[in-house]
Amino acid sequence: MTNDKGQMISASPRTNDLGEAENNTRAMRAETLKLCEAEPVTSVSKYPAAQLPSTVGTQHRRYLVFVFFTISSICFSQGSLEHISKFESRFAEARDIDVWLPNDYSVDKKYAVMYMHDGQMLFDGKNTWNHQSWEADSTMQAMINANKIEPTIIVGIHNSGALRRPEYFPQKAFNLLPSSTQDSLKNIEWKSGPLADNYLKFIVTELKPYIDSHYSTYTDQGHTSIAGSSMGALISMYACCEYPQVFGKAICMSMHWPGSLLIKTDIIPFALLDYFEQNLPAPGTVHFYFDHGTQGLDARYGPYQKQANKILKKKGYKKRHFTSRVFKNTDHSENAWRKRFLDQ
Repeated sequence: MTNDKGQMISASPRTNDLGEAENNTRAMRAETLKLCEAEPVTSVSKYPAAQLPSTVGTQHRRYLVFVFFTISSICFSQGSLEHISKFESRFAEARDIDVWLPNDYSVDKKYAVMYMHDGQMLFDGKNTWNHQSWEADSTMQAMINANKIEPTIIVGIHNSGALRRPEYFPQKAFNLLPSSTQDSLKNIEWKSGPLADNYLKFIVTELKPYIDSHYSTYTDQGHTSIAGSSMGALISMYACCEYPQVFGKAICMSMHWPGSLLIKTDIIPFALLDYFEQNLPAPGTVHFYFDHGTQGLDARYGPYQKQANKILKKKGYKKRHFTSRVFKNTDHSENAWRKRFLDQ
């Protein structure tokens, strides 16, 4: 039978169908990795990818929704990249997902997972608007090789273009703003209402279950982090505050405390700081990493980050619970974040 989107729905129990889909995925990946060992290639395949809908109550029986993604597996000199085209969601616009696997990836091992926003800016500067990227593949592999981080999979979540700002602006902080400021954001800058809560529901209830069922991951909070820069840092902070049972670490580079490029007022950063103070998880349950440079947009962030640091200390956070760094003479760019990524 089909649902209201015309997608095929299987009435079979989750376990059997998911096992078959996962076997298909592993077989395709194993074949790709064999080819990678010989020479860099790109292989494209279509297969039914199992995606779990969120469950409203414990009494609901869970079924599989089968969505046909296009998966591209590309071999890098540092690991391999799998591209999922137009991952569908009931909460957010369909978007591309990139999954980076480290050199030694094996289904016989378990891996931590880092979810990263602005996924199209992470791996290949040849295809980005400013010809820069984080080069997250080589940076992560270098950190793994140096034992600075445990073996980790990167899930790059592409932004949705025009809806990036309303998806990345913490929604409960938006609710603290005066109605006039809310209207300015919605009608002038965003052309949309706030979307962050649904964006996080997409990650937590749809994307993460898919990743955990198709890749060899640790699923617990202690092995799951979320990362981003600028507006992506805001939504990473928000994710860790809203879902501390899911994300054990938020990496927030060049956090855009002003919250807007058009509205120059302290009202917005103060609302963000108020939200942060009211919703911080208990000390020791999560780890926050913050940084900023001193040039360009980053020159505006220092006073607000100092206030955030005071809030953390006031709430009982010790040095082992958070990191806050200033990188002099660095700016607001992927080139800067690539270098600082090694230090998070």
